[in-house]
Amino acid sequence: MVYLTRVEQFNAAHKLSNPNWDAAKNWEVFGKCSNENWHGHNYELHVTIKGDPNPETGFVFNAKTLGNIIKQEVLEKVDHKNLNLDVAFMAGKYTSAENLAIAIWEQLKPHVEQVGAHLHCIRLYETPRIYVEYFG
Repeated sequence: MVYLTRVEQFNAAHKLSNPNWDAAKNWEVFGKCSNENWHGHNYELHVTIKGDPNPETGFVFNAKTLGNIIKQEVLEKVDHKNLNLDVAFMAGKYTSAENLAIAIWEQLKPHVEQVGAHLHCIRLYETPRIYVEYFG
């Protein structure tokens, strides 16, 4: 089994808040992330797939093809967008890094499996010191 990781970056804004709570409770739980005027991150996305190398190419998955899938299915939908307002696949979800990683997995999985590879992990850095991993 070989693991291949493609790293991409995007910028997006969001706000963490529970609409059932007042501003004080949201501030208590989410702090600055509940700012009424939003806030943003320079996200770093690591998409790891796994499989056996194809005997005709030596590739588990063509890295250029993987980059194109990530661009089409994720980056074009989230880059320089408001995750709460502009991203259809985040509609109705809290825009935490955890939920964003799960949603990105769901966007990519069918396209990766279509060519015989398997999605292994989504690692999403919200800041250089905070990241989440999702293994499906």
